[in-house]
Amino acid sequence: MDGLDYCALALAAVLAVPPLVLAVECLVASARRVRPTPPPRDRVPCAVLIPAHNEELGLGRTLDALAPELIPGDRVLVVADNCTDRTAHVARGREHVEVVERFDATRRGKGYALAFGVDALRDQPPAVVVILDADCVIGPGSLARLVALAHETQRPVQAAYRMNPPAGAKAERGIAAFAFVVKNVVRPLGLKRLGQPCLLTGTGMAFPWPVISAAKLGHGHIVEDMQLAVDLVVAGHGPRFAPDAAVSAEFPTADAAAGSQRRRWEHGHLRVIRAGVPRLLASALRGRLSSLALALELGVPPLSALVLVAGAVLVALTGYAVFGGSPWPAAVLGAACALAALGLGLAWLRFGRTVLPVRTLLRVPLYAVRKVPLY
Repeated sequence: MDGLDYCALALAAVLAVPPLVLAVECLVASARRVRPTPPPRDRVPCAVLIPAHNEELGLGRTLDALAPELIPGDRVLVVADNCTDRTAHVARGREHVEVVERFDATRRGKGYALAFGVDALRDQPPAVVVILDADCVIGPGSLARLVALAHETQRPVQAAYRMNPPAGAKAERGIAAFAFVVKNVVRPLGLKRLGQPCLLTGTGMAFPWPVISAAKLGHGHIVEDMQLAVDLVVAGHGPRFAPDAAVSAEFPTADAAAGSQRRRWEHGHLRVIRAGVPRLLASALRGRLSSLALALELGVPPLSALVLVAGAVLVALTGYAVFGGSPWPAAVLGAACALAALGLGLAWLRFGRTVLPVRTLLRVPLYAVRKVPLY
């Protein structure tokens, strides 16, 4: 092997890390079924914080699903954030729901709304704060599971968050829904079984009051949940995953809205990779294994980006080998990609068949290619 061969091998080794991390998480998560535990009979009262920006159409459904989960002493606080519709009116129409309104033309974003809501709770701080998006439905027993686990461990807890395709949606929404299942259910479950923290997903999150009251929330980061997870792990408060606690929402019905939402998520993810991975690796050098685990998890880009980049480089390395270069770089990256494909296949069998039918699987490569302009 000459110098060019070694450079190609180094490139292949670096690019093989994300597929290998993905493969391990998927394989571990798919090894056995999730066995739901009964909701705890007793729990401490909590505060449910719901940031809402122009959510008059979906907020009522969210509050209706939440109501049966509440116990005496719970508080529900809706932060109507820079709203121009009837969001605050809808919230005030529900019994036992508190509403605060926030108007700020310069500091816009969910992070600022969360900080405003936490500040509103400081006079009578609850033991646990649960954050729920205004367009999400919480599953039966899930609030009790989240609150009990957060209170018992004094660590943040993340529920399994699924995005479902609306009725009559195009096949691409099923692919996107499966990608969400992999990101928000399969991979966190693998990390849980490996004893490592998970990323936060923005909704269905429970925090002990000492943790959330000290967190840096007031910023306009696009994916404030990922940024918060990095901050918490560096501070020694790694989030735990609760697979039997569930929240769900639907993708927007309009293609333009869905595309805009996806663009914000994926661009935000790539920005957090750039800033967060070095912080986590620096923390890992101080002996914190959880920081290394989350750095590897965060370093896995969105599935479409991973497929596009790894596939393109694998084709290039294969061509390099055909024209006289070393075959080892292509073999290393190819093996990592094959393991990732195996892990994703098992994850689909275990978790994804209801959202991604067999007939749609053949469209996955085309779906990834169509997202090139997004990146």
